[in-house]
Amino acid sequence: MLIIDTHSHLWLRQDTTWNGLPIRTTSNGRSLFLGEEVQMLPPFMIDGRNTAEVFLSNMDYAQVSAAVVVQEFIDGLQNDYLAEVASRYPGRFFVYGMTDYLSDGFYEQAAALLQTFPGLAIPAHRLLGRPLNSPEMMRMFRLMEQQDKYLSITLADGDRQVRELEEVIEECPRLRIAIGHLGMADPPVTPPWDNDSWRAQIALARHPQVMVESGGITWLYNSEFYPYPTAVRAIREAADIAGWESLMWGSDYPRTITAITYRMSYDFIVKSKELTDDEKRLFLGQNASRFYGIQPTIDLPYIKNMSE
Repeated sequence: MLIIDTHSHLWLRQDTTWNGLPIRTTSNGRSLFLGEEVQMLPPFMIDGRNTAEVFLSNMDYAQVSAAVVVQEFIDGLQNDYLAEVASRYPGRFFVYGMTDYLSDGFYEQAAALLQTFPGLAIPAHRLLGRPLNSPEMMRMFRLMEQQDKYLSITLADGDRQVRELEEVIEECPRLRIAIGHLGMADPPVTPPWDNDSWRAQIALARHPQVMVESGGITWLYNSEFYPYPTAVRAIREAADIAGWESLMWGSDYPRTITAITYRMSYDFIVKSKELTDDEKRLFLGQNASRFYGIQPTIDLPYIKNMSE
């Protein structure tokens, strides 16, 4: 089965701030994060370096052919490193650039980045109060559409930014958009669902150039834990709304693998009895291959575990 990860992160070192609070790599996979020390990486990544080489080792073991690397403000801008990664490992990584959307005049930097990167990532959930349909944003989106680029975007939970992104889609109907985190699906304590607003994000994928990826779904449903039966039902419900051809799997590597292994971040889909084999193939790789134009050629045989 072709498996492509559509939501992951890479960095050499975290050294940034958010809302005036520091985010710094410490030791043993930990980071100082907004006033507390957290396990940002698995503890065996003792130097805090979240590199392409370590990720490739995980990908090869888990038989993941390729990965899409997005960016987030809490990791700091990683454009220089990600450009190097794309150059060094063509075919294995599709990488997004990112500019400082909090600064006025970001359009010029975005235009420059688009000369190197196939698309831009926007952690829009951290831009509340800065409309996605502002004149400068719209100017950037029109340029991206003209240049046939991609947009990776994570919206705030619920429907707070849905109308703004809908205006972007209406203005730039050929702009290819991947919406992250399964629309920030809100897991209920008990059925039925307590929050209907996440579905509005999923419904945006009814537009032909818009996809939804599930990066971080094991984090959203962490309290339920493996094999995440309610998360599987959320994925199925998203498919009922937008169609299986509009959904892609994402892991949110490496943060999610502090709790589980990388293989487990998709293995619960493979082993689910609630999904058909065709649905699994579309979700885990075929849709991503079509959307991103990724055609992996690498052969990744299964390697038996010592404990088997």
